[in-house]
Amino acid sequence: MTNRVVLLHGLWMPGAAMRWFAAKLSAAGFAPEIFSYHSVVDGPDNAVPRLIEHLREGDEAHLVAHSLGGMIALQALCDAPDLDVARVVCMGSPLKGSGAAAGLLRWPISTLMLGRSATLLQGGFPCWQGRAEVGVIAGHVPHGLGALFAGFHEEHDGTVAVAETRLDGLADHVVVAASHSGLLFSHDAVEQTAAFLRTGHFQH
Repeated sequence: MTNRVVLLHGLWMPGAAMRWFAAKLSAAGFAPEIFSYHSVVDGPDNAVPRLIEHLREGDEAHLVAHSLGGMIALQALCDAPDLDVARVVCMGSPLKGSGAAAGLLRWPISTLMLGRSATLLQGGFPCWQGRAEVGVIAGHVPHGLGALFAGFHEEHDGTVAVAETRLDGLADHVVVAASHSGLLFSHDAVEQTAAFLRTGHFQH
């Protein structure tokens, strides 16, 4: 079993945002690495090829990614399907497209706030057909500013609707009691992540 785990943060966050999660995965026996990128200034156009290069520099890996990071992870696997990645855990990633981002794009300031990540956030993916097993952890505690722009009428984590995290082709999906940013400090999310990395399934 591979122990190498590359962690990706989300929009408007530094790599340090993943340190707590990385520490918990390390205590669980994994070897975490944090991959940092500029989500607004550079966006996926720069982050995806850099991630591909980073993954090719080491052994087989798992990916654990929050929000936009999950979309960058899957885009990297789409662009380089030969990457030696076994399993991917996306936390709160709007894989089917973000209603909050679409709502924000109606405001002129959105160009500054979303930058080059806007297209990926808004469009999402039609399905997952890659070699890696992908699991998604969604939150259902509705605390976050994203709801102001999205106008959710369904279960959400304050930024992303649970329905936006469900994608055809996923290996598994689970919902935990956490807000969007709270997923990064959720013991349930850590335990579910470790379970999926080890077995390809969450604990239901």
